[in-house]
Amino acid sequence: MSSARRAHAAVKVTVDLAILTVREGRLQVLLIERGNEPFRGRAALPGGFLRDGEDLDAAARRELREETGLDGSALHLAQLGAFGAPGRDPRGRVVTIAYLAIAPHLPVPVPGSDASGARWEPVEASLADPDRLAFDHGDILRTAVDRARRELEYTTLATVFCGETFTMGELREIYEVVWGVPLDPRNFSRKVKKTEGFVIPSGEQRVQETGRPATLYRRGPATTLYPPMLRGADQGGEPVGAVSPAR
Repeated sequence: MSSARRAHAAVKVTVDLAILTVREGRLQVLLIERGNEPFRGRAALPGGFLRDGEDLDAAARRELREETGLDGSALHLAQLGAFGAPGRDPRGRVVTIAYLAIAPHLPVPVPGSDASGARWEPVEASLADPDRLAFDHGDILRTAVDRARRELEYTTLATVFCGETFTMGELREIYEVVWGVPLDPRNFSRKVKKTEGFVIPSGEQRVQETGRPATLYRRGPATTLYPPMLRGADQGGEPVGAVSPAR
């Protein structure tokens, strides 16, 4: 066996943030336009280099504030994973720690720092071309969207996107927007109502433009769903019930 040793990689660390919200009836992601090289002018997730002596979470919140004007302290940022493929950054060997936040009612971002623009963009547009986003941010975003869709299966996250009171149709719309599939209203309503602690009837109704008044609900005490709200039968358990596409 050779006694030669491979040199240790000189690695720099960045943080990148996939911030998802529901706006205008669509799942949207927060993007910046890079003002500096590399990838100047390209869309990217907000983020940047870790500073000496800085905690990862603090760096993520700082970069979000500097590049978009959004207050990261008001968001629950969860580490999504580490991305460190060689060549992902032309500046050298750079490993990024990606964060995910899913939150409602987020404001319009304001660009700053080294970002020349900041905006919300529908997720499907961002993922339509894998190379459209700078670095490997397309891969990071795809991973974030997959995680968000799983969150709706196993947690009560969907109720956070609704108002204090909401109809079953409004809750179903959140699932349809995040999952990207239409759901059968009856199957969805039955599944929600039999999941203990998911929603609670408020005792009120909302008058509709047509049809009968709609029952209003509040979010229940549960934070996790058992059994889960599965998207399809191939995942095991009882699916919510996606509407089959017309042929």
